[in-house]
Amino acid sequence: MASDDWHLTDDVHEFLARAGEFLRSRPAPHTLHLTVTENLRAHGGHFYTEEDPEFGVLDGGGAPGVRAAFFRTPPFAIVLTALSEEEADALAGQLARTGRTLSGVNADRDTAAAFAAAWQRHTGAGAVVQRRTRLYRLDELTVPQPVPPGRARVAGAEDRKLLVRWYEEFCTAVGETVLRDAEQWADGRVERGDAMLWETPDGTPVAMAARSPEVAGQTRVLGVYTPAHLRGRGYAGAVTAEVSRAALESGAAEVLLFTDLANPTSNALYQRIGYRPVCDFAVYEFE
Repeated sequence: MASDDWHLTDDVHEFLARAGEFLRSRPAPHTLHLTVTENLRAHGGHFYTEEDPEFGVLDGGGAPGVRAAFFRTPPFAIVLTALSEEEADALAGQLARTGRTLSGVNADRDTAAAFAAAWQRHTGAGAVVQRRTRLYRLDELTVPQPVPPGRARVAGAEDRKLLVRWYEEFCTAVGETVLRDAEQWADGRVERGDAMLWETPDGTPVAMAARSPEVAGQTRVLGVYTPAHLRGRGYAGAVTAEVSRAALESGAAEVLLFTDLANPTSNALYQRIGYRPVCDFAVYEFE
């Protein structure tokens, strides 16, 4: 396979015209590509960072259609769809020859490992695993018992400051780079009404969960957070179940979420709610 089979562009509209049908053909494993590119299409290329995004599409070679795709929003990691070792090597070689600097790679476990190894060969850069995650898809929703006292409600404008603070604390707690300004994140949640809070009977918020806008029939639960001093009381499970129910009621065909494989508690919790594994992912950081 020749490396120039990869078509590179900084135009999200051109990228989606080429790769959109391919990404929608498997919305679960392509959830990050669908969500991020939709935000870039709707809000502009600098929605995540001040640097221009970049996209790539691998043509099918002798077969019609698209074989693979990637996006990156520098300085964040390149995000790949599934690649063979040969395809990963060809892409790493092409990007290295053009002088691009990558901070890391995010992809399914095998693709991430193959690309990290290829990047090391072509550039001499070191690569270390930063995080291993598992993608889950909701099967049959089950509310975990016992349900803690209180109720779920949609977060409104009066909750904006709380959402900002909890989003920042969430990113710190999970060791995740903040992809978006916390105030921007909170404003989007309030505007769309896609964040929920669990509150105690006296009206005190104790946990949150949100979901991404629906794209290609899929939506992803994200930002599940309970302050440290309130954990272990069932609040996270309760609010996750309710935001999952809201996603189903909105018409989503697939409700997804990622978990950190280093956290057995959250993985067990989401399976109790009805989430089932789809595939494992890995994030490598390049040194």
